[in-house]
Amino acid sequence: MSIVLQAPSYVRAISPYIPGKPITELARQMGLPVEKIVKLASNENPLGMSPLARKAVEGALAGVERYPDQFDLIAALAERHGVALEQVVLGNGSNDVLDLAARVFLAPGRSAVFSKHAFAVYPLATMSAGAECIAAAAKNYGHDPAAMLAAIRPDTHMVWIANPNNPTGNFLPQAEVRAFIEKIPAHIAVVLDEAYTEYLAPADRADTVAWIRDFPNLLVVRTFSKIYGLAGLRVGYGVGRAEVIDLLNRVRQPFNVNNLALAGAIAALDDHAFLAASYESNRRGMEQIIAGLKRLGLSHIPSHGNFVTFEVADTAGVNGRLLKQGVIVRPIGGYGMPNHLRVTVGLETENARFLEALETSL
Repeated sequence: MSIVLQAPSYVRAISPYIPGKPITELARQMGLPVEKIVKLASNENPLGMSPLARKAVEGALAGVERYPDQFDLIAALAERHGVALEQVVLGNGSNDVLDLAARVFLAPGRSAVFSKHAFAVYPLATMSAGAECIAAAAKNYGHDPAAMLAAIRPDTHMVWIANPNNPTGNFLPQAEVRAFIEKIPAHIAVVLDEAYTEYLAPADRADTVAWIRDFPNLLVVRTFSKIYGLAGLRVGYGVGRAEVIDLLNRVRQPFNVNNLALAGAIAALDDHAFLAASYESNRRGMEQIIAGLKRLGLSHIPSHGNFVTFEVADTAGVNGRLLKQGVIVRPIGGYGMPNHLRVTVGLETENARFLEALETSL
C-alpha cells in the first residue's frame, strides 16, 4: 500500500491554496523582463513597506542569530487595543492564526460554517483539522447572516466571518456583524477576520476588539500584510479572551514570527503618515479602476478592500491575454466565481497599465 494512502482521507481531499502568480514565474513563462511586469493579483500595498518599518528591519539584521522574542510586539498590540498581554497571539501571517484556531476548535466529527465566496483558507483550515465544511449561501456575493445561522448544526464548532470579505470586497455593517455574533451559540468559536479593516472608510470602522468583553467565543484576527506593506515578512495576530489565546499558544510553533518581522511590525504600527498615505492612495486608485471598468462596460462588485472584483465573459481568455502583456490579476474560479477576475489597486501608473491592457484583452 502506498505511503500516501496512510495520510488521513481528509488531508488527501484538500486542494492546495493557489497564490497569485509571482512576477518571476511570469517572466520565465513569457520571456518578459521583470521590470516590465505589473502584479495586481495578491492585494499587496503598492507603496511598499513603511519607511519606519524598513529602518527597523535593517537594524534587526544584527540579531538574526538569536531566536525571536515576541514580547515587544505583543505588548504594543495589547496597548493599542486596550487588552492584556495574555489576550494577544502572533502568527506567521494571519493565515497562521486562522490555522491555529481551526486546530484548537475543530476535529473529525465537527463542522465549521463560512459564507460561499469567502476566503479560501477557511475550508483549507477546516479540512486540515478533519472537520466538515458548510458553505452558506451568499447574498450579492457577500455574507448572509441569516443563511449562515440557518447552516449551523449541532456538530458546528466554528463560524468564520471575513469583513471586508476577500475576494469579493463586500462589507457587512458592523452593527449587523455584532447582531449576528449575538445569535451564535456561545459554545461555537467565532473567528472575525479583519485583514482589510484599515481600508474601511472612517464611518464604517468599529472597535470590534472591544466586543471580546461581551463575547468570550470571539477571536479577532488582523494582519500586517495588507495596508502595512509587510506581506513578505509574514506577521499577523489574533485577539481574544486569555483562555482562548492560551489554547492557541499550546499548538503554536514557539518561534513562528521571525526577528525581522517582529521589528518591522512594531515600527509599522506607529507609522501613521504611511498608513494615511496608503489609505489615500488606495481610495484614489479604487476610483480610477472603477471609472475604467465602467468605461469598458464591465460590472464590478463594490469593494471595501484594496482590490476590485469584476465580471468578464471569457475569464480564461482575458486573463491569458493580460499575462502576455505582463499584467497579473487574479482568476477566482476556485471561489465559485468563474466569470470574475480580481484586480489589486496599484499605483496610478499600474492601474492605467492594467486598464489599457484590459481594453485590448476583451
